[in-house]
Amino acid sequence: MSLFSIFDISGSAMSAQNIRLNTTASNLANSETVSSSESEAYRSRQPVFATVFDRVNKDVAGVRVDGVVVSQSPIYREYAPENSLADEDGYIYKSNVNTVEEMANMISASRAYQNSVEVMKTSKELLLNTLRLGQ
Repeated sequence: MSLFSIFDISGSAMSAQNIRLNTTASNLANSETVSSSESEAYRSRQPVFATVFDRVNKDVAGVRVDGVVVSQSPIYREYAPENSLADEDGYIYKSNVNTVEEMANMISASRAYQNSVEVMKTSKELLLNTLRLGQ
């Protein structure tokens, strides 16, 4: 592993956490949405991470997002015949986003992003200090 590969690894982690933060923000923005059918209701989404390996050195080379999965947990059905979106039986369908879980996910992603920034900053300082030894 080269000295500079730490920047690639940290950069890929920051990119993955950025996608995680955006997905969480989308989930939170749609947490209170209502629709007229279960199939149209917003479902929570989560990114799937995978480790990337360097084929030559067999070392870890970073992280990538393999995709975004849609939650299969049940949609909330509420009886609200006065709502304009109610179906013929008087039910509306709410998203399956758990706001508490999403807030915890956002904090976790934010901290992971900050940690990657600190790793890059510390690595940069160590490399600069190493270069100064030759002066």
